[in-house]
Amino acid sequence: MILTVTPNPSLDRTYEVPRLERGAVLRAGADRVDPGGKGVNVSRAVAAAGHRTVAVLPVGGPEGALLLRLLHEYGIEAAGLPVGGSTRVNVAVAEPDGTLTKVNAAGPLLTADEAETLIQSVRSRSADADWIACCGSLPRGLAPEWYAELVARTHAAGARIALDTSGPALTAALRERPDVVKPNAEELAQAVGRPLATVGDAVAAAGELRALGARAVLASLGADGQLLVDASGTYFGTARVPAVRSNVGAGDASLAGFLIAGGTGPEALASALAHGAAAVQLPGSAMPTPSDLDPAAVTVTGDVPLDRALTEPVP
Repeated sequence: MILTVTPNPSLDRTYEVPRLERGAVLRAGADRVDPGGKGVNVSRAVAAAGHRTVAVLPVGGPEGALLLRLLHEYGIEAAGLPVGGSTRVNVAVAEPDGTLTKVNAAGPLLTADEAETLIQSVRSRSADADWIACCGSLPRGLAPEWYAELVARTHAAGARIALDTSGPALTAALRERPDVVKPNAEELAQAVGRPLATVGDAVAAAGELRALGARAVLASLGADGQLLVDASGTYFGTARVPAVRSNVGAGDASLAGFLIAGGTGPEALASALAHGAAAVQLPGSAMPTPSDLDPAAVTVTGDVPLDRALTEPVP
């Protein structure tokens, strides 16, 4: 079972338009609403793969009620913590070439009591979890050290922690030695305070995060592939993608694939790549099912191309 923690969940509404025109009235060709937030997306991908998952999250207002109903429809066990504010609604506009424009709401302001109750809820449900995936930005009211506190207290109970966040929240949590952290290239560069121009730069940066406390680093390099640096070695992988439809939630699908496959070594990296590649070919923030995966499109190697330039260097 994979338990997910999403401190700032959302309803994600996606509109597909022929072309985004600023200031115009646009007619959507299709639209959909999905339960959102990085941890929620991980749960959706785990459930789509046929595995049990529990989603722990704060919910409030009619938006929160709809979020819980949608999670139930996806076959996800939802442990919703009632809060005073309303669950946020995010809007994405998708164009045929894969360009995505997003407007993310701030979300509710959580009180100190709500923040503590959320941690207690995670601990009370963590006994039979193979992994706890703590994902996404922190809502207003939660200090950057909140994830560090969560990692420390759940580690004390024997749980394995995957952390997908950024900025001060990531930096603060590293000292508590999360079992895996999952930055993208921009977040990785931000964490080490310097630009990334090559795969080798990313490998060096991942090594620094391990030195600061992360036991493993699963780094997404966008179209260039993914990188895994853990106790078993350093691995680099790519996946062929015929066409990108939407990249919303693709990184979350990758993390789900990684954890489903055990969360360590090249086999888990291959699973992460397959799930991420499948997700970008689906509409909105839809998560892939096993029939969407194409393992033959994935290549993983321990012979990491350190000198390869990144398609989109991070300044």
